[in-house]
Amino acid sequence: MDLDQLAALRTPEGSAALTAAAGLAGGDPLAAASALRAAGVPPTLAAAALTQAELRHRAVGKFGAAAAGMFLTRPGLEQATRRVVADRRAARLSAAGVRTLADLGCGLGADALAAARAGIRVYGVEADPVTAAMAAANAEAAGLAELFTVECGDATAFDVSRVDGVFCDPARRTTGTGRRIFDPRAYSPPWDFVTGLAERVPHTVVKVAPGLDHALIPAGAEAEWVGVDGDLVEAALWCGALAEVPRRASVFRTGIHQLTGSGAAEAPVGPPRRYLYDPDPAVVRAHLVAELATDLDATLGDPSIAYLYADQPIRSPFARCLEITDVLPFSLKRLRALLRDRRVGRVEILKRGSALTPEQLRRDLRLSGDAAASLVLTRVDGAPTVLIGRPAD
Repeated sequence: MDLDQLAALRTPEGSAALTAAAGLAGGDPLAAASALRAAGVPPTLAAAALTQAELRHRAVGKFGAAAAGMFLTRPGLEQATRRVVADRRAARLSAAGVRTLADLGCGLGADALAAARAGIRVYGVEADPVTAAMAAANAEAAGLAELFTVECGDATAFDVSRVDGVFCDPARRTTGTGRRIFDPRAYSPPWDFVTGLAERVPHTVVKVAPGLDHALIPAGAEAEWVGVDGDLVEAALWCGALAEVPRRASVFRTGIHQLTGSGAAEAPVGPPRRYLYDPDPAVVRAHLVAELATDLDATLGDPSIAYLYADQPIRSPFARCLEITDVLPFSLKRLRALLRDRRVGRVEILKRGSALTPEQLRRDLRLSGDAAASLVLTRVDGAPTVLIGRPAD
């Protein structure tokens, strides 16, 4: 996609091509291209329309119905914030009194659009000309062009004295190759600039990869990890006046649920009990397993493994619960015999602290039968262990 192709898609002919392509998304791409060309759509416009249609189809999971009118790039879609997360972040910024916001590295505009929907005036800055133009087009499509404007330029050159809040989502993929950048110090804008924003703007939020090393969290910042329906999707640093607690896990499961704490507490350790809790990845990454253990009256089976054990089942949005029927030192021969005796033909395999590969274990078990079971590969007091159970009612 280039600026000329984007401009072509925004003409009446381009709009018609997008409408036609939307009806072909998800099917055979060669057949779709042939169908558009047969309808008189020029090849270059047809290719651009089909690319957008496919990206919009994929974007529904993040943006809902609004995806149908958005302009997207593959890297931009992958890094864009899900709407439910962006809306919640915007609400928190608005509640903190933010009225003007700079979105430095605004990408396709997902977070800026959420802030604009919350009534915040947003100034977006994006280095890539095509992405910047798409963000502006997305603001126009959403009817928010008066609240969200975009300039193509260097985020580090923006005058942050113009705003009372900053959101920064630094690029975490290399230009050209699209490869992920795992070291925050290689982000763009540079990490030193990003973390220094908190000293210049009273309300600063930085979106980071969920694998962020806790050692890189700036002093006094709140570090939040976000999970959606069991998937760990992002982390954010809330700085300055926005920092409320040291660590937060925000879990979206039919609403939002939040667990907070120091991130430094340690849970008690004990033997496995009747119920096993598998904490949400956001809880684990936020180092809030000890706080969850307190809520569940649970203990760890091993101080380095984030599985919790309790005597009673408690419904929690922060963990999945299994009822454990067997706890065995790991032995493939013994496990295979036990599952054969119980006619177990289907298993889900969970693992933490085990070098075993679930796919290989599944093949080695040679399962047959009509019963189902859950297997948990882990360590208990340092020893390789397998637990057999089923989802708790």
